[in-house]
Amino acid sequence: MRRKIPSTAALISFEAAARHESFTKAALELSLTQGAVCRQIASLEEFLGVELFRRSRRGVKLTEAGLSYSRRVATQLDAVERDTLSVMGQQGANVIELAVVPTFGTQWLLPRLKDFQQRHPDVTVNLTNRTRPFLFADTPFDAAIYFGDADWSGTQSHRLMDEHPMPVCSPAILGELQQLSPEAIAELPLLQQTTRPYAWRQWFNSQQLNIPRDMTGPRYELFSMLAQAAMHDMGIALIPPFLIQRELAEKRLVIANPKALSSIKAYYLMIPERKVESASLRAFRDWLVRQAHSYTLEN
Repeated sequence: MRRKIPSTAALISFEAAARHESFTKAALELSLTQGAVCRQIASLEEFLGVELFRRSRRGVKLTEAGLSYSRRVATQLDAVERDTLSVMGQQGANVIELAVVPTFGTQWLLPRLKDFQQRHPDVTVNLTNRTRPFLFADTPFDAAIYFGDADWSGTQSHRLMDEHPMPVCSPAILGELQQLSPEAIAELPLLQQTTRPYAWRQWFNSQQLNIPRDMTGPRYELFSMLAQAAMHDMGIALIPPFLIQRELAEKRLVIANPKALSSIKAYYLMIPERKVESASLRAFRDWLVRQAHSYTLEN
């Protein structure tokens, strides 16, 4: 069945005219005549059966329907342009589109990725932030690194490492003390991690404490945000030390209590079953598993 989609030329003319609210400026931008832009938009309105602009002697103005449609069209044209540039940039190269949890990607993976590039110069790894599982079929991703229990339908999982978060804070909060007791930590503002909503409750329970306010406090989606908040004396946070190695080395953050939170969850590399035979993905998988194993042995 033929798709109900207007011509690309009409959509491009409409998006430009909507952005400028001017047929004349749109024509200049697109190197067309004003008449050509007018005809494209008229044909689009006829196709839709909807008036997109109100015309007057003083110019044109988007209708409510035109404003709503222009925003959606602009988003879709931007996506098509990004995909087009991506394909043009690949030029037949072996490319891995990897979804990765943000702080793990920036703090642990990226510092090691040069080694993979040197070993496999023919493979390009593109990184995109994703904090939660998704359907591979609905995305361009070839694989994902995420924190969870590996229960991801239609994928092959490879365990990388555990997390073991510890309470950390700024040196100002720790003061002259060597460490803070769980009871003292319970009195401080608790910085919460959005994707680990029960982390503090689990940590206090592991210390045989029941703290009524263990789920209160500001919530941040990324560990990097938690680290920044903790460095600015906003409270105490549960963060895996391997994600804040620089901050700990530079004494911008300190470990407030060495008791780590254990979890059955871990960081995994997830590869959709339909991609497991990819040579470039196998090379990346083997390299990444070795890197994670070496790091675990060293620490």
